[in-house]
Amino acid sequence: MTSPLAPLVAPGPPLTPGQVDRYARHLALAQVGEVGQRRLLAARVLVLGAGGLGSPALLYLAAAGVGTIGVVDDDVVEASNLQRQVVHDLAAVGRPKVVSAAERLRGLNPDVEVRTHALRLTAHNADELLRGYDLVVDGTDNFATRYLVNDTCARLGLPWVWGSVLRGHAQVSVFWAAAPGGGVDLRDVFGEPPAPGTVPSCAEDGVLGAVCAAAGAAMAVEAVKLVCGTGRTLLGRVAVLDAFDATWREVPVRPQPARRTPPPPEGSVDVVTDPRPDSARTDSARTDTPGTPAGELTPAGLRDLLAARDAGAADVDVVDVREPGETAAGTLPGARLVPLGAWADGSALTGLDPDRTLVLVCRSGMRSGRAAAYARAAGVRDVRNLDGGLVAWAREVDPGLVVP
Repeated sequence: MTSPLAPLVAPGPPLTPGQVDRYARHLALAQVGEVGQRRLLAARVLVLGAGGLGSPALLYLAAAGVGTIGVVDDDVVEASNLQRQVVHDLAAVGRPKVVSAAERLRGLNPDVEVRTHALRLTAHNADELLRGYDLVVDGTDNFATRYLVNDTCARLGLPWVWGSVLRGHAQVSVFWAAAPGGGVDLRDVFGEPPAPGTVPSCAEDGVLGAVCAAAGAAMAVEAVKLVCGTGRTLLGRVAVLDAFDATWREVPVRPQPARRTPPPPEGSVDVVTDPRPDSARTDSARTDTPGTPAGELTPAGLRDLLAARDAGAADVDVVDVREPGETAAGTLPGARLVPLGAWADGSALTGLDPDRTLVLVCRSGMRSGRAAAYARAAGVRDVRNLDGGLVAWAREVDPGLVVP
């Protein structure tokens, strides 16, 4: 796209004196101005993920005066997040990310209404959730969710801003299948998602924290441009950052209709998106229920496995990878505590029996998914991750278990 798109959002009410003062630097910009600021205050932007990319995007969208910001994340803050997830602080460790992020945004700008969605984005809830917003900013870290977002936005006619980071590299773009004059979407660039386990995650290969800041800020800029209808967006282009080489380059994107997969009719999808990093999923482990991702264990499947263990019919090692403070309210019967940091530094892998079934659990299944990747890399043959974590276990099997 070589010319600005039409504004996504109609202007809201006139600015108050306090807002004129707060947004004075925007009002001085011809590309935003008073009308553009009123559009921002009327806008509804959904940010998926309050992590490395979501953190800077959320902060700058709130500071810019986006009137309604939705935050979707079902994870809790970990100490290892603080190197790059700047919307959180040390006091937030162990707390839900959406709660931590909402408090920070409300403290930054009282003009902003923050809506928290402490849930996993799935094919069952994506349409209902996304259709309540004008624009989606995707800061998630796995391919399944990205393609779900793409196909849902295509079905609903929504634009979305995409970003990705790994090591010292980042990519940012705008996808909008229904854009005036013709659009592009994620499948025009990447076709189908890669096979599980073929792309490393940040947990395996690392990421420079400031690269997340650069990419997240660029995503916020794209969101502002789309809302205000100003500037040249990244629709039809992918911006690629090599931070260690200090270069940005541009890759053009053209529509590839043959690559696009028409989304199924609304209500016909029965697939749950796995929000864990791509490297935490593998086809080498067994599935327990049709439709459950390989290596994932449903709460019902775990209940049966624990019953077999207690009857002496299965050799199972159950490990809770949460931090000690999170397990004070309880955990699974017979589970031992080995926090995620011990899996990352390798100390948890010493002495593991490669032939024994290893079941890993945490609050939501995200951290245990990462620990599972470490265990598989160390040669443990049968690694299971509790799908949905202890939250799902408490909901479906043991309502008496308190999960903070």
